Amino acid sequence: MDDSQDATVHDGPTAAPWPPILIVMAVLVAVLLGYLAPLPWPGLDDWPARVVGITIGTTGLALVLWAITTLNRHETAVMPNKSASNLVTSGPFRWVRNPIYLGDVLIFLGVAEVTKNIWFVVLGLVFAGLVTWLAILPEERHLEAKFGDEYRAYKAKTRRWI
Repeated sequence: MDDSQDATVHDGPTAAPWPPILIVMAVLVAVLLGYLAPLPWPGLDDWPARVVGITIGTTGLALVLWAITTLNRHETAVMPNKSASNLVTSGPFRWVRNPIYLGDVLIFLGVAEVTKNIWFVVLGLVFAGLVTWLAILPEERHLEAKFGDEYRAYKAKTRRWI
């Protein structure tokens, strides 16, 4: 193994913890645009719609917490810029490779419905695209370099998002 591959295996997938940075930026931009350039909410504003929004957001939060608990139980990194010490394929990782990021997007959608700020939907989708490019793809390269065939087998049977 050459030095560049060795660095990939032992160092984290990225130098910066992009997902938390992107979340903060997306929330700030959504709130700011909600005040400066509000757009009409395309849905209903009634209690069933609020229940749906709260359910979506709560599901996202539960997914994030379940995934973090699972990572902690397996004693591996939670922060996206840290090297993984174990390949986790249980808990929510059984069904989706990136349950924390999926949960984050669901939280954005839930907040959008509850606040009636469509910018949270837009920025949730922007977050999904940017987190794929800045975090998920480097994480996948890192996990493949570190865990090889075991990760490739997991990747082949488990979806990235949904």
